[in-house]
Amino acid sequence: MAENNEPPPDVDQQARQQTGQQQIRLRIDERSMDTKYANAFRTNGTAEEVMLDFGMNLVAPPRAQQEQPEILFQIGQRVVLNYYSAKRLAIALSQLIRRYEDQFGELVLDVAKRRVDGGER
Repeated sequence: MAENNEPPPDVDQQARQQTGQQQIRLRIDERSMDTKYANAFRTNGTAEEVMLDFGMNLVAPPRAQQEQPEILFQIGQRVVLNYYSAKRLAIALSQLIRRYEDQFGELVLDVAKRRVDGGER
């Protein structure tokens, strides 16, 4: 967070600060991109890196009659970032979600409150 209770700089401001105010053209090559879907993630970190594991939460059936069902987190991808890139990602995701909620309303994380008979989405 910026000092004096100022909001954090947006992505464009950060880019200008990090490049000494220079205009830089960015080209993106998506030819070798691989798209995966994830409905869950896990974070971990060391002193130098942040690890983000993405995958699927799957309901595993009970193995024995008395056992309760369990959730199996099946990891499909791992992304490793340095802390500077992780912070940039966190800021960019925060701004993206804020814009979405401004347009469509708050994303309610409590599943019980999103139920059709429970009111909110």
